[in-house]
Amino acid sequence: MDRNTIIGFVLIFVLLIVWQRFMMPSADELEQQKRIQDSIAMAQEALNADTAANTANFSPAADTLTALDDSTSLVRQSAAFGPFAPASTGSEELITIENDLMKLVLNSKGGRIKEVELKKYFKIQEDTEGNELKSNLKLLEDVHNRFDYFLPMANLPSGGVNTGDLYFSSDKSGQSVTFRAPTTNGGYFEQKYTLTDGTYAIDYDIKLEGLQQVLANDAQSFKLTWLNNLDKLERNTRYERNYSTIYYKPVEDSPDYCSCTSNDVEEINDKALKWISNTNQFFNSSLIAEQAFKSARMEVQVLDPAQDNLKTLRSDIDIPYGHSPSESFAMTLYSGPNEFKRLRDLGYELEDVIPFGWSFFGTINRWIIRPIFTFLSSFIGSAGLVILALTLLVKMLLYPLTYRMLYSQSKMGALKPQIESLKNRYKDDAQQQQLETMKMYREHGVNPLGGCMPMVLQMPIWFALYRFFPASIEFRQASFLWATDLSSYDVFWRLPVELPLGFGSHISMFTLLWAVTTLAYTYYNTQHMDFGSNPMMKYMQYIMPVMFLGFFNSFASGLTCYLLFSNILNIAQTVVTKNYIIDQDKIKAEMDAFRKKPKKKSGFQERLEAAMKEQQRQRDQKDQGKKKK
Repeated sequence: MDRNTIIGFVLIFVLLIVWQRFMMPSADELEQQKRIQDSIAMAQEALNADTAANTANFSPAADTLTALDDSTSLVRQSAAFGPFAPASTGSEELITIENDLMKLVLNSKGGRIKEVELKKYFKIQEDTEGNELKSNLKLLEDVHNRFDYFLPMANLPSGGVNTGDLYFSSDKSGQSVTFRAPTTNGGYFEQKYTLTDGTYAIDYDIKLEGLQQVLANDAQSFKLTWLNNLDKLERNTRYERNYSTIYYKPVEDSPDYCSCTSNDVEEINDKALKWISNTNQFFNSSLIAEQAFKSARMEVQVLDPAQDNLKTLRSDIDIPYGHSPSESFAMTLYSGPNEFKRLRDLGYELEDVIPFGWSFFGTINRWIIRPIFTFLSSFIGSAGLVILALTLLVKMLLYPLTYRMLYSQSKMGALKPQIESLKNRYKDDAQQQQLETMKMYREHGVNPLGGCMPMVLQMPIWFALYRFFPASIEFRQASFLWATDLSSYDVFWRLPVELPLGFGSHISMFTLLWAVTTLAYTYYNTQHMDFGSNPMMKYMQYIMPVMFLGFFNSFASGLTCYLLFSNILNIAQTVVTKNYIIDQDKIKAEMDAFRKKPKKKSGFQERLEAAMKEQQRQRDQKDQGKKKK
């Protein structure tokens, strides 16, 4: 045997080893192939037996083929679905139950909800020409939605049975429907839906009867896959997209949520969960366990704005299983509006799915602004008038501080001639001019920052209202003046193009009027203010409203309506207070009396003046050094 022959045999041997190592199927794959081949063999044996018998008896050919097909089909169903083979064939049946608030359409295939129609709510969208299109509002209606259980079975090639592939028998009784998928051994998997008048909560129970010998022995749970493609329900899809996500609550912790603005995955394996909620801006579908879910994996996928859906929400939920002859798992499925009281009455902090904001601002909305709004709404029918009443109430509560602000401004106005004199005296020395101005304010008891407090105290209210109006379903499709939906922007004039920086393709009249009244209020309120040391501030006060015009243009019209009312009331308060309440002569007399009193400088004032004097001394030394050179 020559050298080349030996090398050839070695290479062939190496190739055989590599083939067996990487190309041959694994033990698990061989076992699965064996199960499939056994099933095919059983079907072939049945075919051969039937063929032999029919040949001997000379039966008609058509009957023979039908019997063979039926036998083969049964074998294949048994191989794929095991004990659930009887439920693997059938036809879809749609069953409707309803109460005074909702209509529930159920599908016998999978025993799941096909759609939920809310009788008191509508979906209003716009066509390409800006015309409104109104239709009944439906949840969970997307054809690609899923609500399937996977029942693990060790002897099936797929590892188990998906209830979404089964045809359930149905039994309707009043406002209740029971779906049942039977097994060959007399057991069954059952789903029961029950409605009650006056609520959006559906009693939803599942039952596993006689399945302890059917499901895999090592299975401690079975999985529910809940896939929900969120439809676009609102006119302003930007708000809707930013407020849509999955919320969930661990049994021992506070509610949490997945990201609202980007793709996100949350896996909870070490904590039992009380509920999981698919939430958008004004509605939610929440699954609440009477006991607890064992664990869950939740995923949010943000879709392209050009698509028909907002996001895809998927939850893979583990339902505990104890291998008892009869096991039940009770749940509540809420599918309805984000009404604070309804959700709170269900318990378990489900009201936290309403996106009022977190931390301090969310607390203001939940426990201050919302109760006030609810109280005012109980006797005021118009949502716009409720906003006006809320604005009046805020202004009344802050008026003592507003009065102090206007009083301080009047003092500064009374000193304006003297301030102008100082400016002329120290026109070439800005540092000394500022020092002398502060000294004059101190001598006359004037606090130049006294007008800031009302503005500072209102800022948390503004930030809270920024989240309150787009999150409160009470403002959804509520009209006022020219606005048709206070939870979205008002469209007074539609533009032919989309403007950048979030401005949109429309003009909001509330925002435009807010900017105009802000400029008017600024002009009236700063006539007696001194901007000599910082003239840029004078122009910034007029530039800012123009800049915010584009920023507020796509805000909820309820918020811009509040800001407009606030400006109008500010102007009214200022005019009345300065002209009819504050006595200018009394202010001058008070300032003169204060100037004559002996005064003790505060530590802050002493440090401030010392720092300014030190800066002046250093600058004088620097100037002298330049002159010597």
